[in-house]
Amino acid sequence: MEPFLRPAFLFLAPLLALSGLATPADAQWKAAEQFVTYPVSGSTGMELYQSIGRNGPTIGNGVRTIAHTTFKLLWSRDYQQRGSACVLASARPSLTIIYTLPKPSGRLSPALKAKWDTFIAGIRAHEAVHGVNITDMVREIERFSVGLTAENDPGCRKVREKLQAQLKIISDARQQKERDFDRVEMGEGGNVQQLILALVNE
Repeated sequence: MEPFLRPAFLFLAPLLALSGLATPADAQWKAAEQFVTYPVSGSTGMELYQSIGRNGPTIGNGVRTIAHTTFKLLWSRDYQQRGSACVLASARPSLTIIYTLPKPSGRLSPALKAKWDTFIAGIRAHEAVHGVNITDMVREIERFSVGLTAENDPGCRKVREKLQAQLKIISDARQQKERDFDRVEMGEGGNVQQLILALVNE
C-alpha cells in the first residue's frame, strides 16, 4: 500500500481543537475509527474545563486542545502499462480516523453529568462535520485517481507526478473548508463557545 498523509487535523482557538469522525456515504469502503480518551477531573464545569487545559493533547506549538484528530490513509493502487501509456486502473483507500476526547475520570454529580453530556455531545457533533470532510476528500482523490492516464509513460512516472500534484490541491481545499467552518463555530457566539459557556457557568 502507498501512504498518502498522516497530518494532525486541528482547528484552533484558545484551548480548542476539534476533530472528525468518518461517515462514508456508501458501502464500497468504510473508514475505521479509533477512539482515544484522556482523563479530566473536577467537581464543577469550570474545574473540568481547567483540567482539559492541563491534560488535553498538544499540537506542535504546545497549545492544549479539547480534542485532537489525526488520520492514516493508505492506498492500494494498480498501475498498468497499456502500450506506451500508463493507466491507474484502480485505487482503493484504507482510511483510519483517530480522535482523542476528554473523559471524566471520576463520578460526576447528576447535575454536572447532565452538563458534561451536553458538552461532549456537542463536541462530537462538531467533529462529525470534519469527519464528513475527510471522507469527502478521500472520495474525491479516489474519483480523480481511477482511470488517470499518461501517454508515453514507461514506468508510470508521469502518472504518479500528475496524481501527487492533484493530491495537494484536494488537500488544500479541504483544509480551507475546515478553517472556514471553524471560524464560525469557534468565533464569538459560535456553537463551540456556547458549549463551553454552558459547561462552566453555574
